[in-house]
Amino acid sequence: MKQTPNLLAVIVWTKIEKEGVCVSKLIIAGRQRLGGTAAVQGAKNSALPILAATVLTKGESVLYHCPDLSDVDASLQILRYLGCKAQRSGSTVLVQSDGVCRHDIPDELMRKTRSSIVFLGAVLAAAGRARLSFPGGCEIGLRPIDLHLKALRQMGAIVRERHGWLDCRAPHGLRGAEIALPFPSVGATEDIMLAAATANGVTTVTNAAREPEITDLADYLNKCGARIHGAGESTIVIDGVKTLGGCDHAIIPDRIVAATLIACAAVTNSEITLKGVIHSHLGAVLPVFEDAGCSFSAFENELRVIPPAGGRLRPMKIVRTMPYPGFPTDAQAPLLAAATVAGGTTVFIENIFENRYRHTAELVRMGADIKTEGKFAVVDGVDRLYGAAVEATDLRGAAALVAAGLCAEGMTEVSGVKYLERGYENFELVLSQLGADIHKV
Repeated sequence: MKQTPNLLAVIVWTKIEKEGVCVSKLIIAGRQRLGGTAAVQGAKNSALPILAATVLTKGESVLYHCPDLSDVDASLQILRYLGCKAQRSGSTVLVQSDGVCRHDIPDELMRKTRSSIVFLGAVLAAAGRARLSFPGGCEIGLRPIDLHLKALRQMGAIVRERHGWLDCRAPHGLRGAEIALPFPSVGATEDIMLAAATANGVTTVTNAAREPEITDLADYLNKCGARIHGAGESTIVIDGVKTLGGCDHAIIPDRIVAATLIACAAVTNSEITLKGVIHSHLGAVLPVFEDAGCSFSAFENELRVIPPAGGRLRPMKIVRTMPYPGFPTDAQAPLLAAATVAGGTTVFIENIFENRYRHTAELVRMGADIKTEGKFAVVDGVDRLYGAAVEATDLRGAAALVAAGLCAEGMTEVSGVKYLERGYENFELVLSQLGADIHKV
């Protein structure tokens, strides 16, 4: 049942002027029980490559269920710079790409999001040339783009790297190639798919990423006229076509947001219902929460989260992040926040990014017992956390701090909200509607 937020909660107004930007904070009064239903937004990691893919099309694309995020806004700015018409109405985004007239992307736009690198393959395929700087994004560890560049070279591109800039040319067009990835990189798989969709000949990608967002990108491109087979499997075959048209497409639900909301329910011992989820996309996430004592009731596109009968989470023993269909690295931080109040020890092994534990120091400020070394984190559950002033330094770490604040004693002040807004749409409003006492100021 939805609860009314406590009107006596302390509201802290912080206004920090830096380069003309007002920095926000989240103020959370913890230990409030959640309840009710929340709709899961469209997937950020699906929307971004699909927006880049519109550069390849002639005509109009209408994208439904497109999340309103700062990362998505950055992609829309890139599209407009390139000459596209891009506008939003609610959760619907309309892109008209007939006016593409540039092949370069300014440094200030590239730095706004790491996923901007996916424009490389699309712009190169569409214009025969692409000039852009290295991307920005969260500092969670090395995410080298050498796999992208090697693949494009195999397809006939000439790539030059100078002073932080990439200058890529395909004077004779891109051609199909046999590409074997040493690691199932999501970004590299997407870039190859975009470059190969209109290339001359057939491209085969082995050891491709298998994430649902890869399948969603292929579905969009195929609706536009591409011939892509095997997306979601380890081998993808792209038979290049000459032109692509626009289409209508609905972005899949965000499985990481769903996992985060499950973590929020778990730490607050709450029962909630998530609306608009694809259960199979959570195949590696739900068993871990079941190990912790949660249970689930699934029907159609809804998922009911039921907390442990005893009121306290059990330890999850060992959690290893792996490429899909393994446990997702993006869900590690919210799950770790839940483990801080479990009745025992949970060991996390981060196999994807080496700097994915930066949020743990802030959780320790709240009373958590966490020890990290390299890719390992050992979390000994405590009886309760305590509110504190904490600062997020990356997207998923920000979500973890919010989850911790929901179950902490007293007030938690989370700064670094700009990171949260890269991947969570109006997260404080979603949680407020579920009964949390949370305000953005």
